[in-house]
Amino acid sequence: MTVPETLVDEHHEPLSDKCESHLDENRNWPTHGTYEYTSYYHSRREIVPFTDFIAMDKEFDFVVIGAGPIGAALAFKLATDNPTSRVLVVEKNWAEPDRIVGELMQPGGCQAIEQLGLQNVFSDISAVPVHGYYISYRGRQLHVPYMHDANGQLRGVSFHHGRLVMNLRAACKAQSNVVCVEGSVTELLGQMDNNRFTAVRGVRVGPQRIQADGSDECIDVCSRKLTFVCDGITSQFRKQLNERPVELISHFCGLVLEHEPVSSDTYFDGPTGTTSHVSRPTDTAGNPLPMPHNGNVMLDGVGPVLLYQMSERETRVLADIPGPFLPSESNGQLRETLRTSLSHAAPKHLYPALHAALMRALDDSRRIRCIGSKFIPATANNIDGAVWIGDALNVRHPLTGGGMTVGLWDVVILTDLLRTHDAANSQQVQRVKAQWQWRRRPRALVVNVLSVALHALFAAETKELGLLREACFEYLAKGSHYTMQPSGFLSGLLPSPMLLIFHFFSVAFLAVYLRVSDES
Repeated sequence: MTVPETLVDEHHEPLSDKCESHLDENRNWPTHGTYEYTSYYHSRREIVPFTDFIAMDKEFDFVVIGAGPIGAALAFKLATDNPTSRVLVVEKNWAEPDRIVGELMQPGGCQAIEQLGLQNVFSDISAVPVHGYYISYRGRQLHVPYMHDANGQLRGVSFHHGRLVMNLRAACKAQSNVVCVEGSVTELLGQMDNNRFTAVRGVRVGPQRIQADGSDECIDVCSRKLTFVCDGITSQFRKQLNERPVELISHFCGLVLEHEPVSSDTYFDGPTGTTSHVSRPTDTAGNPLPMPHNGNVMLDGVGPVLLYQMSERETRVLADIPGPFLPSESNGQLRETLRTSLSHAAPKHLYPALHAALMRALDDSRRIRCIGSKFIPATANNIDGAVWIGDALNVRHPLTGGGMTVGLWDVVILTDLLRTHDAANSQQVQRVKAQWQWRRRPRALVVNVLSVALHALFAAETKELGLLREACFEYLAKGSHYTMQPSGFLSGLLPSPMLLIFHFFSVAFLAVYLRVSDES
């Protein structure tokens, strides 16, 4: 496994860069503190190779397929809630993953992390607090802060995706009743009717890399209580639950800006460290973001362009290209499209440093990393003995950064219900799944609908949707509940579908007013 030099040393020292600790004004931010499982971050002592797993006991109480952020958090919670139960986690590769999405946790997701007992998981990975959104549209700027509670403004966190996953996996590896296997789940095992599972009783596990001719030795594992399918957006077992074809909505293309950190007092005021003003830096070596420690959304490109920090020295750029087809990189069309989009999103006369940094990052990148954006609705699960959760169940457009928030709250709700029910009793488990689907629905519905609707709005090319986009910006600029309640939807803090409908119609009425009054 390759670990960045700034993360760890051979003695498992804390992962954070100590020379940057002065940059955070408020010591109560979730990125401070010591993570109790740091020593397990890149330890492989707890990981069982498939060849060694062959000789082990094959009966477990719970089986978790996949150790991404949702699978790892779920396995940890199952192990701590059921200390006498055996939990198996099967993951193809326990090395640090490298993705270009899943790098921003909304405040709602941070609340779920606390509910799971993992409140220190953002420590020691150079994570950055996030206060809200900075939005740029047609030369106008808008700050949409996150909501407040009795203790002050709530915050999100941005980070390197792989580092957070490794911290979550470290918590799993630290539990004595968790068995972490490096291998592949090739099949679900159980009862079938007309080629459809009616009950899952275990899984078939093979080596890390499966041969195409099927010659690998595989072993059957029994799950006495439940099997959890958490193998992510590319789940090979989703078809057992949902056979509908999946269409691409758009593609996100990722770049990284490298820059020097800034001190807190340059951008933040007061004891809570909240952002108080917008900056337009001209120094190309410094942080080029108009509003550091926020999600920066630029709406004037080919599609929306998102920028957020992964650390004090690195910023992720995600440029959306609408539609199911991606321009070719081999003939230069992709780079030309990105150059046009980034130039329009951050014009040189408004954002000199950011424009220069974006062009430099595009020119210096040898390969443009892209990921397809999909929408997959959740499907009711009547298969006994199995639960689909996370992106294996439900996928939304990554524009609003709500995927992990929905997935982690799914874990919170499900494990809370399982604590008061017998997971070995199929009738009780069916009641649990029905209650879970009902309780997860409001937050999932708000986040899912908002992600798809906002992408359709911000990537629109028609005159009618352009008018709605104008109305949306004007609506958010009104302040008060016109700003803060939509902020609650985005952040996963306000799971109210009826309130979302009210604001949707309010924006539509404002669009009509702008059209009639000719103010658009």
